[in-house]
Amino acid sequence: MASTGELVETLVESNCDEQTESGDEQVEEAVDVSAASDFLSSPPLPESYRRNSVEEVRLLAIADNFQRQYRLLCPERKPLLLCPINECGVQKFVSTTLRPTMTSYPELLNWEGCASFVADFLTMNPLEPPVELPKFLFSATSVLRSQTATCFEYAAVLCSLLLGANYDAYCVSGYASKEMCLLDQRLQDCPVLEAQVKAAASNVPADGEQAMRFQREPKSRFLTQQAKKKQEEAEAKAKQQEEVPQPPVDPLRGLRIHCWVLVLAGCRSIQEDFFIDPPTGRSYSTAYEDFLGVESVWNNLNYYVNMQDCKDGCSDLVYDLHDIKLWEPVLFGVTSKRQLSIDLLKRKEMKMMGMSWEEEEEEEERVFEMPRSWVTSISISKQDLETRWPGGWKLTRYMKAELEMFAHHLRLDGLVTRLSTYKDLDCTELVTVKEWYQDRNDHLREREIDKVTGITTERFTPGRHFHLLFHRFTSTPTDGAEHEMEFSGARVDGLVRRVDTPEEMTESFKGREDFLYYRRVLFDRSIHSPEETFEMDARERPLLKVLELFHRNPRKDANEDVAERVFVASQRRIEVKYHLEEHRFVPCMRTFIKPREANGQQNRAEDFTADLVSGFHVDPAQKPLHTLALYDLLSELVKAEKDVALQIKNSKKEVRDIVACRAQEEADILLHFSPWTAAGAIKARSVQEEMERVAAEEQQWLQDKERDFLAPFLFRLSNSEIANADDAQQLYDDSLMEFRQQMIAQVQLIQDRHDQAIQALEKKQEHNQENQHKMSHQEEKEYQAYCAQHTFQIHIAQKRLSMHMRSAAQRYRALDQRFKQDPRLAPYLLN
Repeated sequence: MASTGELVETLVESNCDEQTESGDEQVEEAVDVSAASDFLSSPPLPESYRRNSVEEVRLLAIADNFQRQYRLLCPERKPLLLCPINECGVQKFVSTTLRPTMTSYPELLNWEGCASFVADFLTMNPLEPPVELPKFLFSATSVLRSQTATCFEYAAVLCSLLLGANYDAYCVSGYASKEMCLLDQRLQDCPVLEAQVKAAASNVPADGEQAMRFQREPKSRFLTQQAKKKQEEAEAKAKQQEEVPQPPVDPLRGLRIHCWVLVLAGCRSIQEDFFIDPPTGRSYSTAYEDFLGVESVWNNLNYYVNMQDCKDGCSDLVYDLHDIKLWEPVLFGVTSKRQLSIDLLKRKEMKMMGMSWEEEEEEEERVFEMPRSWVTSISISKQDLETRWPGGWKLTRYMKAELEMFAHHLRLDGLVTRLSTYKDLDCTELVTVKEWYQDRNDHLREREIDKVTGITTERFTPGRHFHLLFHRFTSTPTDGAEHEMEFSGARVDGLVRRVDTPEEMTESFKGREDFLYYRRVLFDRSIHSPEETFEMDARERPLLKVLELFHRNPRKDANEDVAERVFVASQRRIEVKYHLEEHRFVPCMRTFIKPREANGQQNRAEDFTADLVSGFHVDPAQKPLHTLALYDLLSELVKAEKDVALQIKNSKKEVRDIVACRAQEEADILLHFSPWTAAGAIKARSVQEEMERVAAEEQQWLQDKERDFLAPFLFRLSNSEIANADDAQQLYDDSLMEFRQQMIAQVQLIQDRHDQAIQALEKKQEHNQENQHKMSHQEEKEYQAYCAQHTFQIHIAQKRLSMHMRSAAQRYRALDQRFKQDPRLAPYLLN
């Protein structure tokens, strides 16, 4: 096989001409027109898709010669995938199908993001038959447009993205297990479950330093080791007893063809070679047992044939592609990815040192390099990244689990992921359902429903009502249900956790001014009289006992700083325990018995005496408190008891309010759309267009109403519409009557102005006659001007009155005719 490379260059020239003349005819015979009909019906593809350049024709000749020699020297091996047919029915060398593409999206700048996107965006199209290489290999642009791909097309798309991200990536043609070839993951653990198990294991405190830090009492190391050993033996025994499913025997094992991606160490800080299975997006070790053999690998620079034995799978393969004894290249002497990286580093180093890079002239004749890819630049839009899965939804079945993935904002409830776990392998007995949400107005982040116990667990992001972060309740959240809640530290009362059951309620606090950090309330399930219990709401059970714990207040003496306070309602007893002093083993404590209150007119109130108080003080020299001081202390405790009862009542009410609020939120779910996402931009654009449309309709409606002479009269109707003949007749009569009144009012106004002008003129004339002999020449001129002005006003008023009288009748008849001709009134007035 080593002599193949030496013979290739001598046969290129003769085969090149022959390939140029007869290449088209050979391709036409091999093309299945029906397979590429869908792509031929689409818009015309670029010229590079439909024709081969001179370099590509020469490369096809080299590949054809290499294939013939390979069959001759290795007749027991299957043919190589060298020159498949593209979507236009043209043979293309597989390396030129790879188009290194760098994207501007941060999630596609590492191999995890690229593998995850390719696995999600495409749908698997299994090879048929599974033991033969495919005849067609479509470009990445066509594959991304159709969102369906074979394993070879999967690998080509992923390898193109990885090469663009500067990984040393190669497509691998080889053999794999049936489950991997058919994308059957029903016997594999769900990766989401694995991640949850790892996260839970990382949160478990170690038995060493952290455990000793909080362990006050001494603990036997031997007993701890023995207990741990027994637990490990029990877990191992349970694991052995558990049925481990095994895949059925595959008669085609070792013959099923598969294609995946190889990433070599050396670039992007990759320390070890590994495989990526493109249909799943998961990485594997190069010794993974489901990869059964490798025939060849290729990138955009060269094609390499594996010359190593694969009897034991891929575990013993060495991926030193520069060793021609292990890997036979199609093109000898071409620059490798590693050499390009080394040259780039040298150029950067010399540039930093201020030296110029000068390439050494090669004495030997320049070798044939791989032609440029015929595939156009791969385009991935932001909407593709957000929509992700074909149709925006994908279902994957794992061992005893089903994983559903949804595109953002595809569902109205904001669901993006749903994980269903089952008890059996057939996925018929549902155990739990866990859902993840995004961008909900109620800040719901996760919901887990246990179908066996009927318990629902909800987790929220900060910022919602009541500062709720965690809520666990039974499937029927009624008054008798159990509720476990956790809150953020933003509450005024410092509440961080509450567990409410029909029998008891516990609350934990943090950062309170009274140093309270724990409260436990026991409810009396039996019926008691109101005299023996706290006064509570009728819907709640009476209080039986309340326990409160307090942190140490450094501003108080330890013997006066309350550490524990207990209210026993049924026994009318209050117990107080104080904090422990330094160098003391027993704290101070007191017990109070509340005197009975007056009950009607028969029983009078019980007097307080010192006998109702008992206690213990660690200092025997300390004088006991006087009765008055004890009475004041009891009064404070009774007042605190009433405050605690009120707080418990409010807590029970808050639980009911939270349950009611959650029910209302689930009935009216809204999503927050970010304008920086494609879906958010579309939503914002649609909202803006809707607002503009509504504004235009309102403006048009206002203009129509302004032009509508019936609008003022229709506004007076209760329905603003003419519903029957009575409404029409009433509107007709009222309108004409109002018109008459307006005409009469205008006539009266003109007449009043006419009379006022006459009266003013007559009064001026009388005044002039009385004082005519006393008037000066200037006053005489002013009098004449005044008379002329008022005479003119009187003349105008008379003329306006006569014109108004003539036009009023015409306007009245015109209005009457307009009412009778209006389509809204005509049907009723004509009858």
